[in-house]
This record gives sequence, structure tokens and C-alpha cells, in this order.
Amino acid sequence: MSPSRSLGATGFALIAVCYGFARFAFGLFLPRIGADMPLSSTLVGLISGGAFLTYCVAVILSAWLTERVGARYVALGAALIAAVGMAGIALATSPAWLAGAVMLAGSSTGLVSPPLAAAVAAAVPPDRQNATNTLINAGTGAGVALSGPVALLLGELWRYAFAGFALAALGLAFAVALILPRALPATTTTSQGMPALDGALRRLILAACLAGAASTAIWSFGGQLVALRLNWGSTGAGLLWTAIGAAGIAGAGAGHLIARFGINPVHRAALAAMAASILLIGIDGTSAALTLAGGLLFGAAYIMLTGIYLLWGVSALPDRPATGVTLAFLALAIGQTAGAPGFGWLMDRLTATAAVIAFACLALTAGLARAEASRAP
Repeated sequence: MSPSRSLGATGFALIAVCYGFARFAFGLFLPRIGADMPLSSTLVGLISGGAFLTYCVAVILSAWLTERVGARYVALGAALIAAVGMAGIALATSPAWLAGAVMLAGSSTGLVSPPLAAAVAAAVPPDRQNATNTLINAGTGAGVALSGPVALLLGELWRYAFAGFALAALGLAFAVALILPRALPATTTTSQGMPALDGALRRLILAACLAGAASTAIWSFGGQLVALRLNWGSTGAGLLWTAIGAAGIAGAGAGHLIARFGINPVHRAALAAMAASILLIGIDGTSAALTLAGGLLFGAAYIMLTGIYLLWGVSALPDRPATGVTLAFLALAIGQTAGAPGFGWLMDRLTATAAVIAFACLALTAGLARAEASRAP
């Protein structure tokens, strides 16, 4: 296998473990964990807020470290932190221990993407970098697709499931140490600091914030919406999550689509698909078939959008790819943090239908931000 393919496969698997297992799996297992351990709604909310905080700190720290110690060590750290955090979940004996372990495991998602982008820039031929980056990014879909069936099959044995996840992360740590280049930049970056937020970066931040906010209609409220519209329980929510994850693998095609049609048309098409998926899942009168179709559409659209913002960030800062990815993903996370309470407020003050329509429209507004043609990947 060529070095670029080895890097792509390793990065894909590492993203799958960090996002699918270390971050998203906890929500799928939460009903069973709550049956074995007293978890108040307040504590669950604190865990969610803490996970966002650790993600933001980790993604900023990741770019800083990648530009100083290299991609291999930062990606290795992400794999080991995911392993330790998920082992902590498996061994948790108290709610406080569990909360700390969940936040530690989730922080791996903030660490993992910047060093992988830097490794691709250092080790992959320029004509294959976009395709490799979007392939790696699509690992999120694979991880979510795998965690859904595992949660359905091993719900009561959640400790064994997280122990297995931890072993997978530990195994990937060895692969990262062997395959990823150190990928230190050619010039020192200790004095570069925060890049100037020019037009391309400002538009990227705006688009990622709006898309991230719109995505919370499904990421944060998808289970509640299917329970409201279809009276689905945890099994139905697991099926929806599996559909989202399986289709998310299609997001690997973002690089090829951008090369053929350009970043702006692909960006607008993915946003339109996400808006349609929100309506299919959340609108009053939806059916099981439409909901699952919406899950497939959302998975493909969301992972494609994250791939678009990854490439947009790399192209906006070609000499500092880790920092470009950090800005894109930090903006996405900030949008998600603002979007979740906004959707909940609309549901409480108006109706679920009003919230769904508003957030579908919000997704479309992100298409008003355009990447500069000269900087499009």
C-alpha cells in the first residue's frame, strides 16, 4: 500500500474511533448507563457543556502543538486520550468519574483533525490531498454507523462495549506511531500566532457557524423529534443514527465533487440537502420511510459539509493547514453550541414544526458565504 493510502486508511480509522466511539457513542448508551448509575438531567447537561469546552480547548491546543511538535505526536496523543477516556467510562464507579471520563474521551475529537490535515499536506502528493482529506474526514460516518448497531446489541453490556472501543483506540495508536509523518513545518511558527482573518477566513467562519447551528436540529434533537413524530424509542433512534452514519461515508466524495464542480456549488448543494433532511425528519406528518431517508440525506450532507470546511480552511491557510482546520471546526462547534439552545427555545415557545422550518432555512443561509474562487481547492 502506498504511503498516501496508508495515511488515508489510518486517518479514516482514527477519526471513526474518536468521533464515532469516543464522542457520539455515549449518547447512544446513555439510557442503559442511566439505568445502572444515577444521572440527573442537570449532570447530563453539565457533561454536554463540559464536552464542548474540552473540545474547544483541545482543537486550539492541537493546532498549536502540531505546528511545534509535529503531526505524529499530536495524533498519537488523540488516540491515547480516546483510549484512556473510554477505559475510564468502562470502569466508572460514580457519576463524577463517568463525567470526567466522557469529557476526556470527547476531547480527542478536538485533537485529531488538525494533525491529520498537516500530515496529508506533508506526505500526500498535491493532486491527491483533497481526496485524502475528505476520505479521512468521512471516518466520522463509519464510526457513527458502527456505534449504532453496537449500542443496540450491547446496550446492557455498555462497560464491555467501551472496553472494546478503548482497545480499538489503543491499537490505532500503534498504527499512528508507525505510519504518520512527524510533519513539522519547514519554517518556525512560534511567532505566527493567530492568522489575520481575511475575507476567505471570515466567510468560512460564518458559513461553518451557521451550518453547525442548523445541524443541531438533528444532532441534538433528532431522537426527540422521532419520538414526537413517530413515537420511536431508543431502538428507532438507533436506526436513525445508523442511517446517518452509513450515509456519512459518502461524504468522502466531497473532494472529487469540488474538483469537478467547484467549492461554491457543492457547498450550496450540501446545505440544501441538509435543509431537506431536517424537514424530512422533523416535519409534522412525516413517516418512518421519510425519516430514514432524511437520516441518510443528513449523514451524507453533514459529513460532506465538514469536508468542505476542512478543505476551505486548508486552502485559506496553505502554509498552516492545522490552523486552517482548527478555525473551521471551532466555528462549527461554536455554531452547534448556540444552535442547540436556540432550537430548544423555539420548540418551547412556539412549536416543533416552527423550529424545524426555521433551522432548515438557517442551513440555506450558510450558502450566502462563498469561498474565493482563487482560493477554492
